[in-house]
Amino acid sequence: MPSAQDRFETIANQLPIGRDAMSVRRRVEAMERLLERLFVVPGLNRPVGLDVILDVVPVVGDVVAAALGLWIVWEARNLGMSKWHIARMSGNVGIDFLLGAIPWIGAIPDFFFRSNSRNLRMVRKWLDKHHPDTRVVEGEVIRGRLR
Repeated sequence: MPSAQDRFETIANQLPIGRDAMSVRRRVEAMERLLERLFVVPGLNRPVGLDVILDVVPVVGDVVAAALGLWIVWEARNLGMSKWHIARMSGNVGIDFLLGAIPWIGAIPDFFFRSNSRNLRMVRKWLDKHHPDTRVVEGEVIRGRLR
């Protein structure tokens, strides 16, 4: 099984730098994977990412996690998503920040309230509707450039 460092390097090396919808989709998916599903906790069999790990560091960890979550919102804004979607996504990050701000105990609700996964679902749904050529089924692009 690859280590967390190997998984992080694999994710980082696969990030596209374009401004097209497919590149944005892949970057947002990679950020969500980094923040919410970096590795699986043995015994619990639940994925954990930087979002929960950063909760161990009081205040600074929560701020860094919120900033990384807001990056996903920023990418969504650049795609042209509506103000309503951006507000909902920002609210998810805000709730995650407030739950994580509880010293030491904040990691527990953060473990269950996955704001970045919620935001990724909204971005995917919007992209599937407005940019159908970016749809992905089981890791393959349907009508995009990658196969």
